[in-house]
Amino acid sequence: MRTEEIVLLNTAGEAIGTAPKATSHHEKTPYHLAFSCYLVDARGRVLITQRALDKPSFAGVWTNSCCGHPAPGEGLREAVQRRVETELGMGAQELTLVLPEFDYRATASDGLVEHERCPVVRAVPVGSPQPNPAEVAAAEWRTWEECRELTRHPDSSPWFRMQMEQLVPLGPPEKWPAADLTQLPPALAW
Repeated sequence: MRTEEIVLLNTAGEAIGTAPKATSHHEKTPYHLAFSCYLVDARGRVLITQRALDKPSFAGVWTNSCCGHPAPGEGLREAVQRRVETELGMGAQELTLVLPEFDYRATASDGLVEHERCPVVRAVPVGSPQPNPAEVAAAEWRTWEECRELTRHPDSSPWFRMQMEQLVPLGPPEKWPAADLTQLPPALAW
């Protein structure tokens, strides 16, 4: 099995190297490339997931549909589709870039730090969720109002709360406008 690598970034979003994912997340996690995906069904509901209870970072928190790290040389669409399949056993189509410049730094209760440039994508789900228990403890379709309510709960992920601060002003998820692809970090192709 291949060691999963993350793409390290400078502050301009340019790739400056790679590192093993498993050993890169700690109290001094380097700035690196990631993404967040919101799966939105035909009724405008969002698939919200609870991270597996034994995940090494932010275990058990409720968050957006899927998160991940593009592999070196992998485009954003390919990375999203790969992780949606791995985590949720379903497909993702009609991907739309929504927040190309989102980045954040968050510290978990155990001191582990996430420090990511994390473009946000909306996608249409294909099939029903079949969560991989190593990744996802639970998955639930929630209305937009229920998603907004989740931001007030301490058991939601910090990146979800920060993303929602930017997503809520855009209106309901089915109406989020497509962002300019040129705003993606230089290290990441669409």
